[in-house]
Amino acid sequence: MEEIYANVDFEKPVDATPLTYQTGPTSSKRRLHGALLFLGLLSVLLLAAVIGLCIYSHHLSAESSNLTERLQASDDQLSSLTKQRDLLNVSLMETTKKLERLQSLSGQKKTCPSGWEMFRCACYLFSTQSSSWEESRQDCRDREADLVIIDSSEEQEFLSKTIKQDSWIGLSDRDNEGTWKWMDDTPLTLKFWWNTQPDNGGVERRWGEEDCVHIIRNRKRDSWNDRPCNVSMKWICEK
Repeated sequence: MEEIYANVDFEKPVDATPLTYQTGPTSSKRRLHGALLFLGLLSVLLLAAVIGLCIYSHHLSAESSNLTERLQASDDQLSSLTKQRDLLNVSLMETTKKLERLQSLSGQKKTCPSGWEMFRCACYLFSTQSSSWEESRQDCRDREADLVIIDSSEEQEFLSKTIKQDSWIGLSDRDNEGTWKWMDDTPLTLKFWWNTQPDNGGVERRWGEEDCVHIIRNRKRDSWNDRPCNVSMKWICEK
């Protein structure tokens, strides 16, 4: 027994305290603090994500609205172009029909009745009798024509050179004094008045109210004069 305990150092103290882990209040506080920090960071990230989604959603809404407006504008423009196309098609069809009629007429040789004279595809009758303006017009209408309407310088010169006596034409202001109109109610634009005419009989109106127009003979161009419609003279029919 003495040999067994001979190597034992009885003076060196032996730590008899058992090894334990720190599981007290301080460790619990640290874990709670870390959890709260993590939750706070997660909340910030979630809030940022929500804000980002809101911004993106607003952007998509604005883009959608803008796209809708552009589509509506495109539809309106397309509708306008379609209407213009339809109008152009109608105009083209009408022009084509007129062209076909003109081509058909050009292929036919127009002739005038016996006693009529032709000038630029129109027929003219220079009367041999004299009558009032109204009676002269009625004679033209009985012949399926009317008193002449002058719409060009060439026609005016042709008539002035052809007549032998003063002759009625289809111009008057009987409906409204000073408003000259042709037989088809078109207003007077091209004018060939002689001297100071029309004068409605002048200041004294010696000849009475002058509402009807005739061509003065022996004048080359400006040869129109107003006279009372009941004056008897020759006339010119046109058809």
